[in-house]
Amino acid sequence: MPDNWKNKLFFGDNLTILREHVAALSVDLVYLDPPFNSAASYNVLFKEQSGAHSAAQITAFEDTWHWGAEAEAAFHDLRDYAPEDLISLMGAMRGFLGESDMMAYLTMMAPRLVELHRVLKETGSIYLHCDPTASHYLKLLMDAVFNVENFRNEIVWERTTGRKGVSQFGRVHDNILFYTKSKDSTWNNPTIRQSAETAKGHDLVTDENGIIYRMSDLSGAGQGPPRKFGEQLIDPPAGRHWMFDQDGINKLWEAGRIVFSKNGKPRLRTPIDELPGISVRDVWTDVEPINAAAAERLGYPTQKPEALLERIINASSNEGDVVLDPFCGCGTTVNVAERLRRRWLGIDITHLAISLIKNRLQDTFADQLAPYEVIGEPRDVQSAEALATSGLNGRYQFQWWAVGLVGGRPAQDKKKGKDTGIDGLIYFHDDHSGKPKKLVIQVKSGHVKSGDIRDLKGVLEREAAPIGAFLTLKAPTRDMKTEALSAGFYEPVDRFYAGQRFPRLQIITIEELLGGAQLLYPDLHLGQATHKRAARKGKEQQSGFTF
Repeated sequence: MPDNWKNKLFFGDNLTILREHVAALSVDLVYLDPPFNSAASYNVLFKEQSGAHSAAQITAFEDTWHWGAEAEAAFHDLRDYAPEDLISLMGAMRGFLGESDMMAYLTMMAPRLVELHRVLKETGSIYLHCDPTASHYLKLLMDAVFNVENFRNEIVWERTTGRKGVSQFGRVHDNILFYTKSKDSTWNNPTIRQSAETAKGHDLVTDENGIIYRMSDLSGAGQGPPRKFGEQLIDPPAGRHWMFDQDGINKLWEAGRIVFSKNGKPRLRTPIDELPGISVRDVWTDVEPINAAAAERLGYPTQKPEALLERIINASSNEGDVVLDPFCGCGTTVNVAERLRRRWLGIDITHLAISLIKNRLQDTFADQLAPYEVIGEPRDVQSAEALATSGLNGRYQFQWWAVGLVGGRPAQDKKKGKDTGIDGLIYFHDDHSGKPKKLVIQVKSGHVKSGDIRDLKGVLEREAAPIGAFLTLKAPTRDMKTEALSAGFYEPVDRFYAGQRFPRLQIITIEELLGGAQLLYPDLHLGQATHKRAARKGKEQQSGFTF
């Protein structure tokens, strides 16, 4: 790996990015959690300051798949590059499923799995996270792409508890399909400490203080000499030897670790919290899901717990290895990879996710954050214009990106509905009341006029917002600037800002923002008010590798 390596966060379709930006045999570990649920549209839920869910929920992605011209074309394109087994399988599955939503989903997944196989090193591993709705179909695809002999586990993760079923057992688990590229894969056997819940066996005893011990034999195969246990010289059983020399037995005796069984045989007593860890099995009930009260919860609907990714990344990669997540969402994979001193590649198709990940990385690691670059974000006016007119919900992608440039949160759903005149929000504290104030953001990618500024002034009055920002791709007219100036200034009452005032309505062009311009507003930094911040964490202290 070159010394000038930079981690990478890509915006765009992961199939295109894999083909154009990720080299063959360059990735050590892939984790992917692709969306599928034909009955749901997931939203990023931002909470208002009262704690209630915002009325304006931002659609992060709609994981509803339908058969159409795009799916038909992708199905036929498989014949040009997919392995024969996959082509045969997809034909058979279409015969069974027809042109259904599930078939559309599998047709989307098939070429991406082919590309993930290509970029994975021979020693690499892949973990595909899914639920029972599609896991059996996806396993067939994985068998065809990665070969049946490279299947390692179907991991069952208990993601919730207590869910009741209607005429069925409660559905409480996800599936994680674990495959390797070859038999020579990286593997660091994960273990968990034994506890009263995990320790099993007839040799467990509980003393008068409630401490659980494991009682074990002190002898091993092969004849050996007697040893003194306290004042008693005791021969080992016939054909056996004591597993410790006399000095070792003396230390165990003095520590109270040797007891006698009812038949007078010395036994070793070990508290369960000192026992060697037990290997992790393929049913994971010890990783807590992200619930409403979880400290790491960021509000992203499909967010997975960091402990889940820690186990996967530690098991199937080493320090300095490259970890790839092609559906990285709110960035749990790249966040954990960064903390565990892995290199990483993340891909997502919304600027909303990219913005969340950038904030999360900065909040978590601050000056410890390894160098990374964002590829696919506009870097000049021309690429910003291209984003605004692109087919990937361009107008909304542009809005989310522009709002992210000034550190705001989106406030406009891409579904049709009443236009509130608010595309983004920033909450700030300029006094010690504990009640944040609101900065309203409006984004325009097309023609602009003075009437837009008058409308925004009305929004400020309606929302009781002291400051408003008008972010525009096009240069503002002289009348717009005059209208903005007529809104006057906001003067905080806190003495910290004595003599300072801030324009109530600020017009900033995208070109100015890309050049480093910033919004002007007071903020005492009394705690986050706009975004749910990730907790600050240092990197794991591991040996050898440094970025």
